[in-house]
Amino acid sequence: MALKIHGLSIPGVLLVEPPCFKDHRGFFMETHHLEKYRQAGLDAPFVQDNHSHSVQYVLRGLHYQLTHPQGKLVYAVSGEIFDVAVDIRHGSPTFGHWTGAILSAQNHKQIYVPQGFAHGFVVLSDQADVIYKCTDVYTPGDEYGVLWSDPAIGIDWPVDIPILSQKDQENKKLEDISEDRLPVYEDSGTQAV
Repeated sequence: MALKIHGLSIPGVLLVEPPCFKDHRGFFMETHHLEKYRQAGLDAPFVQDNHSHSVQYVLRGLHYQLTHPQGKLVYAVSGEIFDVAVDIRHGSPTFGHWTGAILSAQNHKQIYVPQGFAHGFVVLSDQADVIYKCTDVYTPGDEYGVLWSDPAIGIDWPVDIPILSQKDQENKKLEDISEDRLPVYEDSGTQAV
């Protein structure tokens, strides 16, 4: 079994399927292996790991950092989530577009959300533990958000009334965020991660 990486509907956002070896005892998998991921096309310098525990219908997002942007490799170690990436790079041909995937402890899939994207997820199971590797450290004062229910983005969340933090309830719609508070699209001619 080999590591599989597929592009989603927005260039740079990747669905990762690490090989999972199962038998009567359970399973074993590598959740990250620098050289194998690099050879498969995901060459991101991860510097921080985060662990989030949430109950059903909790929605976290849509979050991003501006001066210390974070690429994120996200996976659910327990439960099931619907994970979303929104392109918020000013000038991008896919600005305001979103893509997402179901991540669960059963399917072992991961999603890579590149720098310049807002990220969020909602918990579908009774509870979920989510781990995500980041390409930059969390920087207080550099955290921003986009309103989870922004109608112009139109995310098809599988939950009608999520549980939100006060901060996430107060996030602005993308059209109301000034350009200087958004990342800038840089067309390098290649799909860099």
